[in-house]
Amino acid sequence: MPTRAKAQPKFKRVLLKLSGEALGGEAGSGISPEVVQNMAEQIAEIHALGVQLVIVVGGGNIFRGLSGSERGIERATGDYMGMLATVINALALQDALEKQKVPTRVQSAISMTQVAEPFIRRRAVRHLEKGRVVIFAGGTGNPYFSTDTAAALRANEMNAQVILKATKVDGIYDSDPKKNPTARRYSQVSYHEALSKQLKVMDAAAFALCMDNAMPIIVFDLFKPHNIKRVVMGEKVGTLVTN
Repeated sequence: MPTRAKAQPKFKRVLLKLSGEALGGEAGSGISPEVVQNMAEQIAEIHALGVQLVIVVGGGNIFRGLSGSERGIERATGDYMGMLATVINALALQDALEKQKVPTRVQSAISMTQVAEPFIRRRAVRHLEKGRVVIFAGGTGNPYFSTDTAAALRANEMNAQVILKATKVDGIYDSDPKKNPTARRYSQVSYHEALSKQLKVMDAAAFALCMDNAMPIIVFDLFKPHNIKRVVMGEKVGTLVTN
Protein backbone atom coordinates (compact mmCIF):
# COMPACT_ATOMS: atom_id res chain seq x y z
CA MET A 1 0.00 0.00 0.00
CA PRO A 2 1.61 3.32 -1.06
CA THR A 3 2.44 5.76 1.72
CA ARG A 4 0.76 9.15 1.60
CA ALA A 5 3.15 12.02 0.89
CA LYS A 6 3.66 14.26 3.90
CA ALA A 7 2.12 17.73 3.48
CA GLN A 8 4.71 20.38 2.77
CA PRO A 9 4.62 24.00 3.98
CA LYS A 10 3.30 26.50 1.43
CA PHE A 11 5.98 29.01 2.38
CA LYS A 12 9.70 28.35 2.74
CA ARG A 13 10.79 31.74 4.12
CA VAL A 14 8.46 34.01 6.07
CA LEU A 15 8.60 37.15 8.17
CA LEU A 16 6.53 37.07 11.35
CA LYS A 17 5.54 40.50 12.71
CA LEU A 18 4.75 40.46 16.44
CA SER A 19 3.41 43.51 18.24
CA GLY A 20 4.89 44.43 21.58
CA GLU A 21 1.40 44.44 23.09
CA ALA A 22 1.06 40.75 22.15
CA LEU A 23 3.99 39.90 24.45
CA GLY A 24 2.16 41.67 27.26
CA GLY A 25 -0.79 39.27 27.10
CA GLU A 26 -4.23 40.47 28.17
CA ALA A 27 -2.83 43.59 29.83
CA GLY A 28 -0.83 44.54 26.73
CA SER A 29 1.99 45.85 28.91
CA GLY A 30 5.10 44.33 30.38
CA ILE A 31 6.20 40.84 29.33
CA SER A 32 4.02 37.82 30.09
CA PRO A 33 6.25 34.72 30.44
CA GLU A 34 3.28 32.46 29.63
CA VAL A 35 2.49 34.33 26.41
CA VAL A 36 6.14 34.42 25.32
CA GLN A 37 6.42 30.68 25.97
CA ASN A 38 3.29 30.04 23.89
CA MET A 39 4.75 32.12 21.05
CA ALA A 40 8.00 30.18 21.25
CA GLU A 41 6.13 26.85 21.11
CA GLN A 42 4.21 27.96 18.00
CA ILE A 43 7.41 29.20 16.35
CA ALA A 44 9.17 25.93 17.21
CA GLU A 45 6.38 24.08 15.38
CA ILE A 46 7.11 25.80 12.08
CA HIS A 47 10.88 25.71 12.62
CA ALA A 48 10.54 21.92 12.87
CA LEU A 49 8.94 21.94 9.41
CA GLY A 50 12.11 23.43 7.93
CA VAL A 51 10.58 26.87 7.35
CA GLN A 52 13.09 29.72 7.43
CA LEU A 53 11.78 32.35 9.81
CA VAL A 54 12.66 35.97 10.53
CA ILE A 55 10.79 37.93 13.18
CA VAL A 56 10.25 41.64 13.73
CA VAL A 57 8.99 42.50 17.19
CA GLY A 58 7.48 45.77 18.40
CA GLY A 59 8.00 47.51 21.72
CA GLY A 60 4.61 49.00 22.57
CA ASN A 61 4.25 46.89 25.72
CA ILE A 62 7.20 48.81 27.21
CA PHE A 63 7.32 52.19 25.47
CA ARG A 64 5.71 53.69 22.37
CA GLY A 65 7.50 56.69 20.86
CA LEU A 66 4.39 58.37 19.47
CA SER A 67 2.53 58.31 22.78
CA GLY A 68 5.69 59.54 24.50
CA SER A 69 5.82 62.55 22.19
CA GLU A 70 2.19 63.31 23.08
CA ARG A 71 3.31 63.53 26.72
CA GLY A 72 6.10 65.99 25.98
CA ILE A 73 9.08 63.79 25.02
CA GLU A 74 10.79 64.94 21.83
CA ARG A 75 9.56 62.69 19.01
CA ALA A 76 12.95 61.41 17.81
CA THR A 77 14.03 60.69 21.40
CA GLY A 78 10.76 58.87 22.07
CA ASP A 79 11.19 56.77 18.95
CA TYR A 80 14.71 55.76 19.98
CA MET A 81 13.35 54.76 23.40
CA GLY A 82 10.74 52.63 21.61
CA MET A 83 13.45 50.99 19.52
CA LEU A 84 15.34 50.04 22.66
CA ALA A 85 12.14 48.49 24.01
CA THR A 86 12.04 46.18 20.99
CA VAL A 87 15.49 44.87 21.92
CA ILE A 88 14.21 43.89 25.39
CA ASN A 89 11.34 42.00 23.75
CA ALA A 90 13.65 40.34 21.24
CA LEU A 91 15.93 39.05 24.03
CA ALA A 92 12.92 37.69 25.94
CA LEU A 93 11.70 35.87 22.83
CA GLN A 94 15.20 34.56 22.05
CA ASP A 95 15.46 33.12 25.56
CA ALA A 96 12.07 31.39 25.22
CA LEU A 97 12.96 29.99 21.78
CA GLU A 98 16.28 28.59 22.92
CA LYS A 99 14.48 26.86 25.80
CA GLN A 100 12.50 25.16 22.99
CA LYS A 101 15.84 24.09 21.43
CA VAL A 102 15.41 26.54 18.54
CA PRO A 103 18.75 28.22 17.66
CA THR A 104 18.12 31.96 17.51
CA ARG A 105 20.05 35.13 16.74
CA VAL A 106 19.03 38.71 17.53
CA GLN A 107 20.16 41.43 15.13
CA SER A 108 19.64 45.06 16.09
CA ALA A 109 19.45 48.08 13.81
CA ILE A 110 20.94 50.05 16.73
CA SER A 111 24.42 48.87 17.59
CA MET A 112 24.69 47.12 20.99
CA THR A 113 27.19 44.36 20.39
CA GLN A 114 27.16 42.99 23.96
CA VAL A 115 23.59 41.70 23.55
CA ALA A 116 22.86 41.53 19.81
CA GLU A 117 24.55 41.33 16.45
CA PRO A 118 24.37 44.40 14.21
CA PHE A 119 21.94 44.03 11.33
CA ILE A 120 23.91 42.63 8.39
CA ARG A 121 21.71 41.27 5.64
CA ARG A 122 24.12 38.63 4.34
CA ARG A 123 24.82 37.35 7.84
CA ALA A 124 21.09 37.10 8.53
CA VAL A 125 20.60 35.09 5.34
CA ARG A 126 23.43 32.77 6.37
CA HIS A 127 21.78 32.22 9.76
CA LEU A 128 18.59 31.19 7.98
CA GLU A 129 20.48 28.79 5.75
CA LYS A 130 21.97 27.20 8.89
CA GLY A 131 18.52 26.67 10.37
CA ARG A 132 18.50 29.56 12.85
CA VAL A 133 15.59 31.89 13.58
CA VAL A 134 16.58 35.56 13.26
CA ILE A 135 14.86 38.24 15.34
CA PHE A 136 15.25 41.80 14.05
CA ALA A 137 15.15 44.43 16.81
CA GLY A 138 15.64 48.18 16.86
CA GLY A 139 13.08 48.89 14.14
CA THR A 140 14.73 50.43 11.10
CA GLY A 141 17.26 52.24 13.30
CA ASN A 142 15.62 55.56 12.40
CA PRO A 143 13.01 57.66 14.21
CA TYR A 144 9.65 58.39 12.56
CA PHE A 145 9.37 54.82 11.25
CA SER A 146 7.24 52.16 12.93
CA THR A 147 8.06 48.49 13.43
CA ASP A 148 5.45 47.79 10.73
CA THR A 149 7.76 49.66 8.34
CA ALA A 150 10.71 47.68 9.69
CA ALA A 151 8.78 44.46 8.98
CA ALA A 152 8.01 45.52 5.40
CA LEU A 153 11.63 46.58 4.84
CA ARG A 154 13.20 43.42 6.30
CA ALA A 155 10.74 41.12 4.50
CA ASN A 156 11.81 42.57 1.17
CA GLU A 157 15.52 42.62 2.07
CA MET A 158 15.39 38.97 3.13
CA ASN A 159 13.33 37.85 0.11
CA ALA A 160 10.58 36.51 2.35
CA GLN A 161 7.56 35.12 0.52
CA VAL A 162 5.01 36.65 2.87
CA ILE A 163 4.57 38.83 5.96
CA LEU A 164 2.57 37.11 8.71
CA LYS A 165 1.10 39.91 10.81
CA ALA A 166 0.08 38.33 14.12
CA THR A 167 -2.66 40.22 15.97
CA LYS A 168 -5.36 39.81 18.61
CA VAL A 169 -8.12 39.59 15.97
CA ASP A 170 -8.73 36.93 13.33
CA GLY A 171 -8.30 39.12 10.27
CA ILE A 172 -9.27 42.43 8.67
CA TYR A 173 -12.84 43.69 9.10
CA ASP A 174 -14.83 46.39 7.32
CA SER A 175 -15.39 48.00 10.75
CA ASP A 176 -14.32 47.42 14.34
CA PRO A 177 -15.73 43.99 15.32
CA LYS A 178 -15.61 44.98 18.99
CA LYS A 179 -17.96 47.90 18.35
CA ASN A 180 -20.00 46.49 15.47
CA PRO A 181 -21.34 42.92 15.93
CA THR A 182 -22.25 42.78 12.21
CA ALA A 183 -18.72 43.69 11.04
CA ARG A 184 -17.67 41.59 8.04
CA ARG A 185 -14.30 39.88 7.88
CA TYR A 186 -12.46 39.77 4.58
CA SER A 187 -10.86 36.49 3.55
CA GLN A 188 -8.86 38.33 0.88
CA VAL A 189 -8.48 41.99 -0.05
CA SER A 190 -6.36 43.86 -2.58
CA TYR A 191 -3.90 46.59 -1.65
CA HIS A 192 -5.97 49.16 -3.53
CA GLU A 193 -9.21 48.11 -1.84
CA ALA A 194 -7.54 48.24 1.58
CA LEU A 195 -6.35 51.78 0.82
CA SER A 196 -9.63 53.04 -0.64
CA LYS A 197 -11.64 51.66 2.30
CA GLN A 198 -9.02 52.86 4.80
CA LEU A 199 -8.67 49.41 6.33
CA LYS A 200 -6.05 49.54 9.07
CA VAL A 201 -3.59 46.87 7.93
CA MET A 202 -0.26 48.64 8.52
CA ASP A 203 0.82 52.26 8.62
CA ALA A 204 1.03 54.08 5.29
CA ALA A 205 4.81 53.78 4.79
CA ALA A 206 4.83 50.05 5.51
CA PHE A 207 1.78 49.39 3.37
CA ALA A 208 3.21 51.36 0.42
CA LEU A 209 6.46 49.38 0.61
CA CYS A 210 4.53 46.08 0.51
CA MET A 211 2.32 47.24 -2.34
CA ASP A 212 5.22 48.55 -4.44
CA ASN A 213 7.06 45.22 -4.09
CA ALA A 214 3.99 42.93 -4.27
CA MET A 215 4.72 41.55 -0.80
CA PRO A 216 1.63 39.65 0.42
CA ILE A 217 0.45 40.14 4.01
CA ILE A 218 -1.60 37.68 6.04
CA VAL A 219 -3.31 39.14 9.10
CA PHE A 220 -4.34 36.46 11.61
CA ASP A 221 -5.07 35.70 15.26
CA LEU A 222 -1.86 34.77 17.08
CA PHE A 223 -3.66 33.48 20.15
CA LYS A 224 -5.55 30.63 18.49
CA PRO A 225 -3.53 27.41 19.05
CA HIS A 226 -1.31 26.30 16.14
CA ASN A 227 -2.41 29.24 13.97
CA ILE A 228 1.10 30.11 12.76
CA LYS A 229 1.55 26.53 11.55
CA ARG A 230 -1.87 26.58 9.87
CA VAL A 231 -0.98 29.75 7.98
CA VAL A 232 2.40 28.39 6.89
CA MET A 233 0.79 25.17 5.67
CA GLY A 234 -1.50 27.20 3.41
CA GLU A 235 -4.78 26.92 5.31
CA LYS A 236 -7.29 29.74 4.81
CA VAL A 237 -6.60 31.57 8.06
CA GLY A 238 -7.17 35.28 8.64
CA THR A 239 -7.10 37.79 5.78
CA LEU A 240 -4.74 37.78 2.80
CA VAL A 241 -3.73 41.18 1.39
CA THR A 242 -2.33 40.89 -2.12
CA ASN A 243 -2.59 42.31 -5.66
